[in-house]
Amino acid sequence: MQALALGNYSDAIYHPFEGVDKEIEQIFQGKIDVRSTGDYGMLNEEYLAPYRLFISYTEFLEEKLSPARTAALLSFVARGGGLLAIHNGISLQRNQELAAMIGGKFMSHPEFTSLPIRIREPHHRIMDRVEPFVVDDEPYRFEFDPFIRKTILAEYEHDGEMWPAAWTHEFGLGRVVYLMPGHQLSAFKVEGYRKLILNAGLWAAKAI
Repeated sequence: MQALALGNYSDAIYHPFEGVDKEIEQIFQGKIDVRSTGDYGMLNEEYLAPYRLFISYTEFLEEKLSPARTAALLSFVARGGGLLAIHNGISLQRNQELAAMIGGKFMSHPEFTSLPIRIREPHHRIMDRVEPFVVDDEPYRFEFDPFIRKTILAEYEHDGEMWPAAWTHEFGLGRVVYLMPGHQLSAFKVEGYRKLILNAGLWAAKAI
């Protein structure tokens, strides 16, 4: 089983893919063969065809994806592929069609801090053997698409309130999962989060 992970290397402003790519590859080692790339030209129906999972760690750049690349990713998921967006990977929201597929938009975040992650849906397959954990990260705030019915899998505690930290839903024949943590390399060293990433990818790829 193969996955394609897309991020930004030389032009990353806040979230360089270098280092994170290797962590993601290691997390899925023995389960899914992850190919990491910074080439947005891979968003092509022909190139995406061999993959079961697309992992987004794309940067918040001003330029939107072209209509052709947008259509290729929409088609990939709608036909049964999996989408796993991690932290800034929600930046695909620059294209309104992709924002609708993800089911929510990043709006803002308070200062970087220590965030306790709590399990909201312990019986979902993605949360199997995932224990609550603490991660140092940016507490992202989101605006949800009211027409997309999603399952909130986990929440984080901040300022005395609980906020969404992970969700999933179906899109056509495919599955979409979003995970909030991942601003810096240290987040990918947290054992509870590594397990969550693995389960989320396997779920989106319909391997569990």
